[in-house]
Amino acid sequence: MYIAMNRFKVQNGSEEAFEDVWRNRDSSLSEMQGFKEFHLLRGPVNETEGYTLFASHTVWASQEDFVAWTKSENFRAAHRNAGGSKVHYLGHPQFEGFSVVEGA
Repeated sequence: MYIAMNRFKVQNGSEEAFEDVWRNRDSSLSEMQGFKEFHLLRGPVNETEGYTLFASHTVWASQEDFVAWTKSENFRAAHRNAGGSKVHYLGHPQFEGFSVVEGA
């Protein structure tokens, strides 16, 4: 099993717009081989630096399935309008990938 996460620093005040982008996206993840589940996570607010931390969290059967998705037309379509929203980010998303060692 493989878990892929992107961490986003969303400028305070843009949280609702960020969540709307995810709610209204044209996702075809469920059509992809090896896709198991998706979660959008809202983390803590960093008042000092002015952002709320979010993470997209996907679970895949294997790292190979995840990599195949990143090279697919479905991936390109899902990210086509990523820059056209009213969301203000602090930096680029930070990717983290994990191979599951143990799980229930």
